[in-house]
Order: sequence, then C-alpha cells, then structure tokens
Amino acid sequence: MSAARIRLGDLSVGLISCLAEFADNAGLDTTALLARYGMDAHRLAQADARLSIARYMHFGHTLRQLSGDPAIGLKAARYSRLSSLGLAGAAARHAPDIGSAMNVLTRLEPLFLQNYRGQSSVHADGNGLWLRFYSISPYNAYNCFAVDTQLAGWCRQLSEVAGCSIVPDRVQIEFAAPAYADCYSTTFGCKVEFEAPHNQIRLSEATVALPGADHCPTTYAQLLAVCERELQSRTRTYTLRERVVQLLGPLLHGSEPELDDVARELNLPAWTLRRKLAEEGTGFRQLLADTRRDLAVAYIRDTELSFGEIAYLLGFSSAEAFQRAFKRWCDSTPGDYRRAARSER
Repeated sequence: MSAARIRLGDLSVGLISCLAEFADNAGLDTTALLARYGMDAHRLAQADARLSIARYMHFGHTLRQLSGDPAIGLKAARYSRLSSLGLAGAAARHAPDIGSAMNVLTRLEPLFLQNYRGQSSVHADGNGLWLRFYSISPYNAYNCFAVDTQLAGWCRQLSEVAGCSIVPDRVQIEFAAPAYADCYSTTFGCKVEFEAPHNQIRLSEATVALPGADHCPTTYAQLLAVCERELQSRTRTYTLRERVVQLLGPLLHGSEPELDDVARELNLPAWTLRRKLAEEGTGFRQLLADTRRDLAVAYIRDTELSFGEIAYLLGFSSAEAFQRAFKRWCDSTPGDYRRAARSER
C-alpha cells in the first residue's frame, strides 16, 4: 500500500505537556504512556518535533480510558501554558493586551498546530470578540476532548497574558451536552451552549482591552518579527496546486466543493484559476479526486472513524458512493484496506 501524500495534520509535541501533567496528577505512569506514543525525553526536547493529529487523538482517548475521567480535556487545560506553544506562545505572552494576544495565537497557529480541517480565528460582534476553533465533527470518544482542551486552554493561556483570571461571557460548543456537562460551568465560569454553530469563547470589550502583564514593546516586536519570518518560510514555496489542496480540506466538510468556491477563497476569477492550474499541468477535478483519495487513505489508516463519517467528511452523498470511489482508487474496499494497514503496525 502506498502512503497518503496528505496528512490530517500535526502539532508541536509541546502541546502534549498539559495531558502529561494531568496524567501525573492522576497517578498514572506518565513515562510509560508517553513512550507508547514515541514521546521520550529526547523527542520532547526537539524544537521541531511534531505529533500527528491522529496520534494526539489516540493519546487523549487512551488517557481517558486509563484515568476513567471523561472530562480530561477540561481538566488537562488547567496545566496549559503559553510556553508549550513555542515562539508563538512567547510572542502572545508579551502582547500589549488580550485582544492582541488572541490575534497572535490565531495568526501564528500554523507554527504549533496544523490541521487540514481549518485554522482558529477571531471574530468581532460589536461588543467583544469570539475566539473560534474550527469544526472537527463528527464528534466521538476520540475528539471531543480536543475541543474541551482547546477552549479551556485558551482561557488559561489568556489568563497568563493578563496576569489574572480570564472568564468568558459565553462559550459555545458544537457537540451535544456530554455526560460530564456539569464540569463546563465549573471550568469556564459562564453559560455554556451545546449543539451550537461553532466551537468558540466570547470575551467582552473590557476583557479584550485588559493589558498584558509582561508586555515589553521591543521584546514583543522582536518576537513577532521572528515568528513572521518562520511563518513565511513555511509558506513561500507553495505552488498554486498546493494552495488549492490546502483549501479543499475545509471545503469538503459535508459537501463537494466547486471550482468557484476555491477561486473565491483565493480572490481569483474562476477562469484565471482554471488557466493557472492548467499551466501547472493539472486541473481542479483532478486535484479534488486526488485530495479525496489521499485523505480517505489517511482517515482509514489513522483514525477510528466509520466509513459513513469519512464519506461525510469527504463530501460524498453516501457511504456507498464513498466505498465505490475508494475501490476505484485503491483496488480495495475500505474495510480490507483498514485491516491490512493495522496488520502492518
């Protein structure tokens, strides 16, 4: 079997630290748990070491099983620190105010977290700011904890910037209220709305304007400059083909994107995008098929998602349509492919 060219995403190994600290405080054998996922002291000390999104989900699920605590995401976020975000975290810590720190954490997110499903963002509503985490539905025992960790982690990190506790006005979460729903009000200190359109926390104008406790203008400027150079070095070589493939991931969610959708994201006329792709020796329909195929292989190989869930994520009308396409791509059924992939581990 050939490996998929597209990964579901990865993150800095520093983001494991809050889960490891939770495990320590739960009395678990943290060293053995980390070793199970290839996280020894040497790798944890490497500046550019990354962990795949799929492995991160498995790590969290294993921790949930061992601890017997379904609210691990909310509780592990208590140990979240800006230092685990590397240079981006250092820049946010020295931001002049909470609003600036929010923008730093979202703009520089690719330095510590990349997911083909999307990127975190900030949205104004006239009276404050929403800090939004992209959708990672369909939700299951593997990934609800990631939303919990992210939203609660933001509150902890922004509290570190302000030097005082940050309490959001509202919290919205896409999935239905879980069995541990009472833990949310304790964690966030505000109303939490489930089955909402987005995963996000809202901060008032007053909270957004809180000054950064460690703000130093020169240090902040220096760190931003270093981060921007690093960010540019990761993106400056992208071809148009690669940019289209990056955009297709989030657009596939539940529907099949059209060339016009991608052209709009790139601020290009559709005919210009079609021509430029032809100049690179490809076309939109081919890129769409290749992206779907490679993501399908990654999902089947690296996750526990059902084939119906994968079909939805790749924009197919049904699980049957997805399975026919997969058989055409890989000369194997999804079930046979998953069994073969697991036998090779």
